[in-house]
Amino acid sequence: MLVKVKPTSPGKRNRIDVDRSDLHKGAPEKSLLVSGHKKRQGRGFKGRITVRHRGGGAKKRLRVIDWKREKRDIVGIVQRIEYDPMRSANIALVFYKDGEKRYILAPLNLKIGDEVIAAEKVDPRPGNAMALKNIPVGMPIHNIELRPGKGAQLVKGAGASALIQSKENGFVTLQLPSREQRLVVEDCFATIGQVGNVDWKNRKIGKAGRKRLMGIRPTVRGTAQHPDSHPHGGGEGRSGVGLKYPKSPWGKNVAPGKKTRKVRKSTKLIVRDRRAK
Repeated sequence: MLVKVKPTSPGKRNRIDVDRSDLHKGAPEKSLLVSGHKKRQGRGFKGRITVRHRGGGAKKRLRVIDWKREKRDIVGIVQRIEYDPMRSANIALVFYKDGEKRYILAPLNLKIGDEVIAAEKVDPRPGNAMALKNIPVGMPIHNIELRPGKGAQLVKGAGASALIQSKENGFVTLQLPSREQRLVVEDCFATIGQVGNVDWKNRKIGKAGRKRLMGIRPTVRGTAQHPDSHPHGGGEGRSGVGLKYPKSPWGKNVAPGKKTRKVRKSTKLIVRDRRAK
C-alpha cells in the first residue's frame, strides 16, 4: 500500500512512500548480519570505477539471505517480516524446527506464523520451495536457480514473478518478467509465489537528497559537459550532439538498438528474446 506524505516541506510535497507500518520495527537478527561489509562506491576489484554515479549514502548492514533454500524437509515458521535496505523486496525471518534462523525473500501474502518448507515436492503455497519439475504449469514463482544447487539468480526484485509455461526433455520453459522465454533445467529449485512489496515501483522519492542517501550520485548530460570530458560537450550556447550518432564518454556507439551482449554468452536456452515484438 502507498502512503502520500503530508506536505510539511517542499521535499515532501510530492513524496509517496510504501507503507511499512506492518513491518518489524526493531533491530535485524544479529546472527544473520555480515560483519566487515564495505561499500564499493561503484568500483571493481582494481579500484577503478566500473559503475558510474555511485557513492556516499547512508550506512547499511548486509543481511544474509538463504538463496539456496538448502534446508530440505524441515518446517520453518515465519517469525517476522522486515525491511531490507539492500534490496527492493522485504525479507522474512524464518525459525526452523531444529533451532536455526534464516532470512528468505518475503513473497506476496506470506504472513507471520505461516509455515514454509523446501523439499523435492511440497504443497504449492507462497514461501515453499521445490524443484521446477514438480511445480504446476501456470504457477507464479520467484527466486529461481539456473544451475541445481547454485542458488537463486533470477526473479528476486519487488513485485516480480515468472510463469511456468511447459515441461519437456528435462527442461522447463519459463516466461520471465521481461517477457523473455527461456529453458531451465527441471531439477533447479524455485520458490512459489510473487515477490512482495509490489507497490515499490510506484513510490516517489520526493527530493534529490533522498537519492544521495540511497548512494546514487548526480548524472550530468554529455551536452552540458566540457569537450575534454565528453564527445557531446562544448559549443557556444546550448547545442545538440552534432555527431553521426550518440556516443558514450569513451566514444562508443550507444544509439538505440546497439547490441551489448558479449559473443561468448550463450543464447541457446533462450526460446524468445525479450526484445521480440
